[in-house]
Amino acid sequence: MKIYHNPRCSKSKQTLNLIQEKGGNIEIIEYLKDNLSVIELEEIIEKLRISPIELVRKKEQIWIDNYKGKDLTDKEIIEGMVKHPKIMERPIVINGEKAIIGRPPENVLEIIN
Repeated sequence: MKIYHNPRCSKSKQTLNLIQEKGGNIEIIEYLKDNLSVIELEEIIEKLRISPIELVRKKEQIWIDNYKGKDLTDKEIIEGMVKHPKIMERPIVINGEKAIIGRPPENVLEIIN
């Protein structure tokens, strides 16, 4: 199992703690330090079964300043998240071929049981 984690985010910390309480073996990826590639992000989005825009934190200032109101392709949105990983929803938990966004943290129970 993997968690794309931001240690400064309370929801991300809560999600990680919940997984650890359940005894889950988890690889922690601090995506703000270890930038994702376009291919990695495409794979994550495919596992989440969402469109790229659904992974964007639309209230982040970086999104508002650089992307809001523009007619962007999925590829451009993914490239924006690779360039500015702070605009990605978090945390993302992957267990095999299943993935979920840990907002609220209890969402992860769907894929760890």
